Amino acid sequence: MPEKLLDSINDPSDLRKLPVKELPKLAGEIRELMIDVVSRTGGHLASSLGAVELTLALHYCYNTPVDKLVWDVGHQAYAHKIITGRRARFASLRQFNGISGFPRTEESIYDASSSGHASASISTALGMAVARDLRGEKYTVVAIIGDGSLSGGLAFEGLNNLGSSSSGMTIVLNDNEMSISRNVGALSRYLTRVLTDKRYTRIKTEIWDRLGGSSVGKSIRSIVKSIDDAVKHIVIPGKLFEDMGIRYLGPVDGHDIPAMIEIFRSVKEQPLLPQLVHVITKKGKGYCFAEKDATKYHGIGSFSRETGDIITKPIVSSTPTYSAVFGTTLLELAATRPQVIAITAAMRDGTKLTQFSREYPDRFFDVGIAESHSVTFAAGLAHQGLCPVVAIYSTFLQRAYDQLMHDVALDNLHVVFCVDRAGLVGDDGPTHHGMFDLSYLRSVPGATVMAPSNGNELRHMLFTAIDCCKGPVFIRYPRGGTPESLRDEPFTALSSGLPQVIVKGKEIALLAIGDFFSIADKTAALLGEQGHHPTVLNARFAKPLDSSFYTTLFESHRLVVTFENNSVAGGFGTGIMELVNSIGCTQRVEVLPIGLPDQFIPHGERSIVLHTLGLDPESIVRRIVARLTAFDAPARRRPLLPRKRVLQ
Repeated sequence: MPEKLLDSINDPSDLRKLPVKELPKLAGEIRELMIDVVSRTGGHLASSLGAVELTLALHYCYNTPVDKLVWDVGHQAYAHKIITGRRARFASLRQFNGISGFPRTEESIYDASSSGHASASISTALGMAVARDLRGEKYTVVAIIGDGSLSGGLAFEGLNNLGSSSSGMTIVLNDNEMSISRNVGALSRYLTRVLTDKRYTRIKTEIWDRLGGSSVGKSIRSIVKSIDDAVKHIVIPGKLFEDMGIRYLGPVDGHDIPAMIEIFRSVKEQPLLPQLVHVITKKGKGYCFAEKDATKYHGIGSFSRETGDIITKPIVSSTPTYSAVFGTTLLELAATRPQVIAITAAMRDGTKLTQFSREYPDRFFDVGIAESHSVTFAAGLAHQGLCPVVAIYSTFLQRAYDQLMHDVALDNLHVVFCVDRAGLVGDDGPTHHGMFDLSYLRSVPGATVMAPSNGNELRHMLFTAIDCCKGPVFIRYPRGGTPESLRDEPFTALSSGLPQVIVKGKEIALLAIGDFFSIADKTAALLGEQGHHPTVLNARFAKPLDSSFYTTLFESHRLVVTFENNSVAGGFGTGIMELVNSIGCTQRVEVLPIGLPDQFIPHGERSIVLHTLGLDPESIVRRIVARLTAFDAPARRRPLLPRKRVLQ
């Protein structure tokens, strides 16, 4: 027998061979592996530690991968990965060419769906359940969703549809925030045991149905149902779900494996019902530092497992992050502008609005995982003359595109969006890369879209957005540090649509927006070594574009190379090409867009990913030189195409 139980678990079928009494030991071994790996790779630790026993109970009771487990968000799924054949590769978590930090269908047959954004599991699982029934198949579908994700509107849409659906599935509500007193919890657990008892089910289905056959029976049912509802409202926090047509069971201790196995086995015996099992877990379970500060260990970099201290990486520069610059600048501006309101969707700390929330609690709103609501809520504020500033991650703003168009842009409302984590974000991968915002924001009528190349520029852009712009304004900036220290200088309004000329050259123009300016700058230096003298520009604006300035630029250069930390499909470079076509230049000018390819980009360290994609300065120089060579080559006469035969 292996020294560790975990060494014998290569897939869930091995897990099911163990006696239930061995599972707590296995849970401890999984936690040790999890803490050891995440302390080196970083990751979502607290939520995954809290879901270990729940994961074991689910795989123990359900015949995965035939039965489907659909994880919401997925940052609680590390134990799931470990026991589904990825234990040996777990040390590569979130590393380039390693396993993802989230469920991915391409990674394992046990990952029923890919995830990374909140609130989608119920809708996905219901779709699978309906497909199962339509195809006459037999398997169980389970959605595992956290209490935070349940605040998202999509989750409620799924619940509403499930309650009226004829397809059965189970929701596991992983509640790691709610506090339930011992008395209420004990009574609820007692009622749960009654509800799961086979005798209760038989009575309910046989005697209860027969009572409905007579007028007296109907009266009895009405009285009993009223009493039952009243009791449930008092002692069971799941009456809401019952009213939606979803059978509620719980709460159950999410660290009591035998109790969960008992309830899941009972649930499996009612496969045609929509059901919800309420499970109470503790974030960070089993690691004292994470238990004390679950927020810190929600998403964390490498740390010392002995002390819990974050390991400080070698300091490249002493400059602040873009997020920190945004936070301090908004505080500074808000001090003299009472109309400024700050809004975030469950990302107060990540967007650096913590200090703002303390100094201006009446002007700060965290709406939870509800991005669509955050945008429309901001629209309501703007309608009444306030200036809402919505701090939101790029990848999450995608969820509110209709609200941007319909609720903000249509009425040309002055709402400022500070779009954090724009471009590549590294280890979290394709679900979190903010690589599409320039593409979809350029389509918003009347919008102003800016991107700073450094922290000082971000300060001036935020000032410009609040004081000098009308309509919706978007400022997008990347994760990580700014390339230079902040200067003590007064705010300056930027001229709308006008780039900043850094170096005036000839023939080639390197036109960069946002943090890819540093790549353009290095590219210019390498081109200089080869005898080229490019013009270097910091675009600042993706929309609008100053047509007068760009007309002059196009007519004085034969090759314009655009740089953007965004998909080239519909991005900044596309906007420049559209402008070239609309202006109608007197001489030929070519545009070479440099940016992220039209595909989902894998997770990994940013520098490695950029090199792999050919977005390092050396690779870009080769592309530019090749384009110039092709440009200078004499045009070859095209062969005549054979004449098409005309049908008589």
